Amino acid sequence: MNIDKESYEKISEMITSDASPVGIDAKKTHIYIIHKLHQIEKRLEALEKGNEAKPG
Repeated sequence: MNIDKESYEKISEMITSDASPVGIDAKKTHIYIIHKLHQIEKRLEALEKGNEAKPG
């Protein structure tokens, strides 16, 4: 996975949980993943609409 160190640290800090036996908050992690997937879906829909408007 290619991710810059700053982004990696930001995400790590966001999902870390000392209260969890595995070290991350599963709910926060899943919410973050679902949110990112939703953003990707919206971007894809916009691209698809843009391609539909172009002739041929």
